[in-house]
Amino acid sequence: CRVCHSGIRIKTPATFFCLHIHTIRDSVASPIRNTRCWIMRLSHSSYVPASEQPELFLKKLQQCCTVFDFMDTLSDLKMKEYKRSTLNELVDYVTVSRGYLTEQAYPEVVKMVSHNIFRTLPPSDSNEFDPEEDEPTLEASWPHLQLVYEFFIRFLESQEFQPSIAKKYIDQKFVLQLLELFDSEDPRERDYLKTVLHRIYGKFLGLRAFIRKQINNIFLRFVYETEHFNGVAELLEILGSIINGFALPLKAEHKQFLVKVLIPLHTVRSLSLFHAQLAYCIVQFLEKDPTLTEPVIRGLLKFWPKTCSQKEVMFLGELEEILDVIEPTQFVKIQEPLFKQISRCVSSPHFQVAERALYYWNNEYIMSLIEENSSVILPIMFASLYRISKEHWNPAIVALVYNVLKAFMEMNSTLFDELTATYKSDRQREKKKEKEREELWKKLEDLELKRGLRSDGIIPT
Repeated sequence: CRVCHSGIRIKTPATFFCLHIHTIRDSVASPIRNTRCWIMRLSHSSYVPASEQPELFLKKLQQCCTVFDFMDTLSDLKMKEYKRSTLNELVDYVTVSRGYLTEQAYPEVVKMVSHNIFRTLPPSDSNEFDPEEDEPTLEASWPHLQLVYEFFIRFLESQEFQPSIAKKYIDQKFVLQLLELFDSEDPRERDYLKTVLHRIYGKFLGLRAFIRKQINNIFLRFVYETEHFNGVAELLEILGSIINGFALPLKAEHKQFLVKVLIPLHTVRSLSLFHAQLAYCIVQFLEKDPTLTEPVIRGLLKFWPKTCSQKEVMFLGELEEILDVIEPTQFVKIQEPLFKQISRCVSSPHFQVAERALYYWNNEYIMSLIEENSSVILPIMFASLYRISKEHWNPAIVALVYNVLKAFMEMNSTLFDELTATYKSDRQREKKKEKEREELWKKLEDLELKRGLRSDGIIPT
């Protein structure tokens, strides 16, 4: 090809139009990003002989390395539309056509994808950005970016795809850059990234340990340093599938990941954004290895929220999911600390916390576990339940408590009667002590008053 001052002219077969790009840097290491670009149209594949179509495919990939500025909505409109149609054509190539994925195509595919998706993400507009309340900043170049992701997913899913060739180009550096993009504010991009990473994890066995390690590092930084990363929910969703595929017995590194990384994720302020995915991962681990139940529940109790009722409700929901899969032998090991916490939740002045804890008694499996161990659980719960039945401000909570007390009475009436008698006796003693304290304080106040009057000479000494 001949390079001239005004541009780059690439020779093509007679059936092609020529590719003529003005003011474009000839660079492989970084994306081609210019505000003014001209890309001359190449022929559609349907007008080209079959023998020349693989070469046309490569040229279209090279064309699509040009990245346009979407912040300027009026610039390069025709070129942007042409690139969009070319990307659509590339998607069709890898979806329905055969013979395009030659060995020469792999580096061009990865280069085109890299040029388009790998970029420095803009910082949040404000340090006060709240992902639960504020609208995310959407990616301006999404009309092109979406098609690049769509093309790459179809490429990875193609029947002609050969991991043995692709692994030269889809390597650890590529995966690291991909993981950094999970911090994008745009949920549409994170959803595509989730699919891409899942496909890479499935296709490249040699990258699996590396991917898990890097996700581990992202979570540790998130918990202990930044408390900011937009893609935690998506990464946890991928992990749920990964954990489901773990072989038994579980490796020590997997157990350590559960205890040292997943459990501490419960401490962050933005838990509500990814709690459903996190709870799913926890339950997946426990279904794989029931012996992990005790350290998991003790970890949750250790990090139990003290001042955030919303998080308490989430913790209670997750605990119920765990209890749904717990084995009776494991339940016995944690029933005392667990129901001490449930007792505190039932006593909470926040009615949603109390209500969520009392709903445990609507779960048939949990009820069967409680019934088998009522001699241990009833003494822990009784005082809180009896007091709430007399004192709680919310009538709905009182009604739920009456149902729980009735259930306990039917389970073990003898113990229930003993605890009732003991509770009333203790209350009588408490009332007596309270009355004695009040009388003592009254005597002390009277004595202090008399001393004051004597010192003032109001009454004789």
